[in-house]
Order: sequence, then structure tokens, then C-alpha cells
Amino acid sequence: MKSPVVKRSIVIAGHKTSVSLEDAFWKGLKEIANRRDLTLSDLVASIDTDRHHGNLSSAIRLFVLDHYRTQIGDERHTQALARDGAGGRAGLSVLRAD
Repeated sequence: MKSPVVKRSIVIAGHKTSVSLEDAFWKGLKEIANRRDLTLSDLVASIDTDRHHGNLSSAIRLFVLDHYRTQIGDERHTQALARDGAGGRAGLSVLRAD
């Protein structure tokens, strides 16, 4: 049985390293890099620089997950604005001191 994890070599900041990710995360990472007009190596280098703990594979998974969660949140916000009108009453709360 073939493992869903794919190990690939990538050059980051001039040194070669290997990263093991599920194919879906590789596809998502490539899509994000393309949308940002970055090379895969440049995007991974940025993720590597910004990570605070954990290994690089985990940092990439979290980055991809956060990207798509944010995208879904943005779409929901846009839908709420469209539903509630351009003024957008969704999510607003008003505190009154009567």
C-alpha cells in the first residue's frame, strides 16, 4: 500500500532539504505560490523563516490550512455583506448607554 505522504527535495536559502507532505498539501502549496507569483522554494523559505517551533513539514501544513481557512472566512464575509446589503449589518453590535 502506497503512503499518502510524498517526500520531496527543495532548496531553501541555498541549502537542499527534504520535506514530507501529503499530496493535497503539496498541491495547495503550489497553488498558493502560483497565486502569489512566487516560486515554491521562495514560499517555503518564507514559511521556514516565520515558523516559531515544530518542524518544517508541520509549519507548511499549518500555513496551507490557515490560508484556506482565511479564504473561506473572506468568502463568508462577502456573502454576508451581499445578503445584508452594501452597508453590511452582519456582525455589527451597538452598545447604548440609555
